Amino acid sequence: ADRFDRRKVLATMFALNLGHNLVLAVVVMIGSVTIWHLVVLAFVNGSVRAAQMPAGSALIPNLVPKNLLLNAIALNQATMNGSRLIGPLAIAPLLATTGVGGAFLLCSGFYAISLVQALRVRTSSTGEIDHTRGFVSNMLEGLRYVYAIPVLRAIVVMALFHCGLTMSFESLLPVLSTQRLDAEGAGFSYLMMSVGAGALVAVVGLAGVTSESMKGKLFLNLGVLSGLTPAVLAISGSMPLALLAAMAMGASQAGFMTITHTMIQSITADRVRGRVGAVYSVHIGGMMASANLINGGMADYVDAATLLLIGGAGFVVIMFASWQGINLRRIYTRGLQAALAGDKSTRSVTAD
Repeated sequence: ADRFDRRKVLATMFALNLGHNLVLAVVVMIGSVTIWHLVVLAFVNGSVRAAQMPAGSALIPNLVPKNLLLNAIALNQATMNGSRLIGPLAIAPLLATTGVGGAFLLCSGFYAISLVQALRVRTSSTGEIDHTRGFVSNMLEGLRYVYAIPVLRAIVVMALFHCGLTMSFESLLPVLSTQRLDAEGAGFSYLMMSVGAGALVAVVGLAGVTSESMKGKLFLNLGVLSGLTPAVLAISGSMPLALLAAMAMGASQAGFMTITHTMIQSITADRVRGRVGAVYSVHIGGMMASANLINGGMADYVDAATLLLIGGAGFVVIMFASWQGINLRRIYTRGLQAALAGDKSTRSVTAD
């Protein structure tokens, strides 16, 4: 995303995902799908998304004024979080009529729309690559950049803990749905839709926030709520209460991550925006995947509700502990710009 035109990278990745979904739809519909097809196609999908997400994230700040960055990122997050709500609703009729193949064809249609929309973008945007340095050195520049700026480093570390402790719930919800709510597979779908609905409401609401101090206060409050809401879900004894808790969980977590993403993009210089976005994705994606794997394994021995409760409580403790850090405290009380103004290293690194 820093070496090539970000618009072209984004469009290319959408085209590859379109082809990937068409292949998947065909092999499913003709009945020749095997586990190896799924493994290879899953690898392709993951690789393409790993390039698509940093390119899209790096392109957004070049399309809107800086004071509207939260609005733009919130709307972008709304499309992704909304898919958790709209996706199950869209494929449900197809599963009953055309089967799984029809669902993958519908997904291909959505990627075709994304490709057309990406091609309509006219803004050319790219980063800066030092051609006197090797590939690995240029690649590691994003990592050095993140950890050289205390404010940026603190935000990324908070996102790391947030994803590991509160957002690694997907491997636990099916177990929770079955063991505690007696709802089997349908209960898991309802819970995921509630998470998506809450996330959608939260990020759309954030699109109207412009005050820097308000963003900081929301960062603090949504962080605390991100830890409390999984605990409420864990102790829910009925499906209606669990759905409300899941909706609140989706709202607080999506809101926290949207503000996190906005602050990271606000701090990062455009020349390394793609690499910093990749570092951020590796941090949160790797942590979330690892924590989901651990939770899934632990759920065989420990009650899923207990694991949710421990993770949520752990993040609440971290949020209170983070108040001791001067940079995060400045963000919570006065907003990001106040934290940047008090951090001389931020000005020196971003100016280089």
